[in-house]
Amino acid sequence: MADGVALADRIAERRAGVGDPRALVGELRRALVLVPYDRGGLWTAKFEGIRWVCGFTDETALARFAEEGVAVEGAGASSRSWEYATFRGARLLDEVIPAMGVPAGVAVNVADPDGSMLFPPVVGIVPDAVAVDADVPNGEQQR
Repeated sequence: MADGVALADRIAERRAGVGDPRALVGELRRALVLVPYDRGGLWTAKFEGIRWVCGFTDETALARFAEEGVAVEGAGASSRSWEYATFRGARLLDEVIPAMGVPAGVAVNVADPDGSMLFPPVVGIVPDAVAVDADVPNGEQQR
């Protein structure tokens, strides 16, 4: 099974301006991603009309996110139970994202300013049927 270390390494490459974007998406598809639960569902955040599933490459990255929650939510958040599900990245992209019924992507390691990466709902990442750019000629982004 692929763990999150290889995914974190590919993210670091892309953030450094090297590496192949397709290899990064491939690594996400192979990786096991930890997704915390929030009020009975998967932890998500909404930003500019996109719903982002928050995923983490390992328990250490998830713990940094939990610590950030303590800073935002106050000391009471430290006693919060952080249950999570483990998904293969391919399942997140091919099953979970389409089932959400809204434009959605995956945000990996969001508490790591130098190690986070967004996988938006576009052709080549999510299924064409739920990609926000699927109907745009030649894959050009709408502005």
